[in-house]
Amino acid sequence: MGLLLHMSQTLDSISLNELVEIAAIANNAIAPKLTEMGLTKGQKIKAIFKAPFGDPIAYEINGNIISMRKVEAMQVEVQMA
Repeated sequence: MGLLLHMSQTLDSISLNELVEIAAIANNAIAPKLTEMGLTKGQKIKAIFKAPFGDPIAYEINGNIISMRKVEAMQVEVQMA
């Protein structure tokens, strides 16, 4: 699974209730799944729950709550909203 190679903040690393904007999604096999879940460039998203060991993580996006594994969230580059 390809990772974003440049230095940036990824979705798995944001703090709880921190609102961020999606800047990019890695172009790999999981990208279509993430897009189907509503993750597209420019969307605002925030982490609302992290399991005790950090996996999975629940996010709120467009009024919906989605859950992702950490390895999936690492594929999403974010910036401050």
